[in-house]
Amino acid sequence: MKRICSIYKSPRKREMYLYVDKRDALKRVPEGLLGAFGAPQHVFDMLLTPERKLAREDAVQVLENIEKQGYHLQMPPPEDDYIEHLPDELLRRNDPV
Repeated sequence: MKRICSIYKSPRKREMYLYVDKRDALKRVPEGLLGAFGAPQHVFDMLLTPERKLAREDAVQVLENIEKQGYHLQMPPPEDDYIEHLPDELLRRNDPV
């Protein structure tokens, strides 16, 4: 299974993305989700195959979700992940001397 997907980013939540079939665009995305997501901003289109490597998602799962429900929602990583990857000097910047 492969399909051309359109990827949209949320203006409300950093690193939140919607993957949809390019032919359907946002037609199959529920209104409630679009309301919470905000006005989707098109980022790019790509050919998605089960073999394709994605940075934070499993391509097979994305394809299955698009097939079954019409979209795949990529949630942002937990806030803790941002802090854990900061250099120690930034983490200690506000520490008392």
